[in-house]
Amino acid sequence: MQLSVVILNYNVRYFLEQCVLSVQEAISTIDAEIIVVDNNSSDESLVMMKEKFPNVKLIENKENFGFPKGNNIGFRQAKGKYVCILNPDTVVAEDTFVKILAFAERQNNLGIIGCKLIDGTGEFLPESKRGVPTPWVAFTKIFSLYKIFPKTKLFNQYYAQHLDESKTGKVDILVGAFMFLESKLYENLNGFDENCFMYADDIDLSYRALKLQKNNFYFAETIVLHYKGESTIKDEHYMKRFQESMNFFYQKHFKKSWFFTVFIKIGAFLFSFAKMFQGKPQDNPLPESYFLYSQNENFTKKLASILENKVGFLDFKEEKMVNSCLILKGKKTEVILDNHYISFKKCIEIIETLKDKKVTFKIFPKNAGFIIGSNSRNDRGQIIKIE
Repeated sequence: MQLSVVILNYNVRYFLEQCVLSVQEAISTIDAEIIVVDNNSSDESLVMMKEKFPNVKLIENKENFGFPKGNNIGFRQAKGKYVCILNPDTVVAEDTFVKILAFAERQNNLGIIGCKLIDGTGEFLPESKRGVPTPWVAFTKIFSLYKIFPKTKLFNQYYAQHLDESKTGKVDILVGAFMFLESKLYENLNGFDENCFMYADDIDLSYRALKLQKNNFYFAETIVLHYKGESTIKDEHYMKRFQESMNFFYQKHFKKSWFFTVFIKIGAFLFSFAKMFQGKPQDNPLPESYFLYSQNENFTKKLASILENKVGFLDFKEEKMVNSCLILKGKKTEVILDNHYISFKKCIEIIETLKDKKVTFKIFPKNAGFIIGSNSRNDRGQIIKIE
């Protein structure tokens, strides 16, 4: 078997359904399997998986073991030469794994591959590629020096800004939302360190691959949608765990000193406090207009009734790309992309191409009874049921 895709889920039933649908499309021409590990969700995730995806391997944990242990449990069931650790709040393109497999097969001494991630508004997620967060690099991040001097090597290492987001190349650290590597390397690394509940686990795994003299890559030739805010509520518990995770990484990999310990505690507090503040829900005004991009014009009537608003129609057969001039009229607009007629890859391309503060996006996944999306990388996402 070529590939095992491991998806760790916790209480994101609708995002999980869309993710599995997209992965099924992406492995249709590959000898591959999907493994969903559920960390004791209290929503309807398990019921949904059993009803809609009976052939997908499902592991039901009886408690929330956290990100590292949950993924390690899934990996132990994997049969593929390669394994992809994938967040449930992601959407992959139909050719994502074909492209990455081909790239991986060409490499020598391969470490971990990550890819270009965008959020639900189409904005690039800079954590797609990062440098090792040494004390100095962490300092430049905490105090935003990387924003002030984005082209200066001394300050731009946290987000690996030496490498353009559109270019494939070697990087140090990749994000746990999408990590692709050989199964034998995962075994050699003993997987994620289960002493870390979450947040620093991807940094630690990437760093340990580097210490084995492996080459980690950022792969820019495929784009994956990562809603990001959906998997974690950023509250006081988030801040506590974030601090603990950063302390874990530094204590494990760097020499201790009094100054270093104090600096890390202050830095982790400031950084996690800022994250928590960013993550607080914001009041987003409802769209003033809606457009359905589809071939099914009759569906606009049902949508209009559910949304209690007029829904315009853009015919996919006639429109090669959503006409931004038609949509952007100074009003807050929502574009609904009908996956029954538009591939996941095309949906992702449209979201990235039309990113605009006044435009939000939702996807109507094929064979699903909901419309789904996120208007901000810091919120929990929006689900509109249509059945």
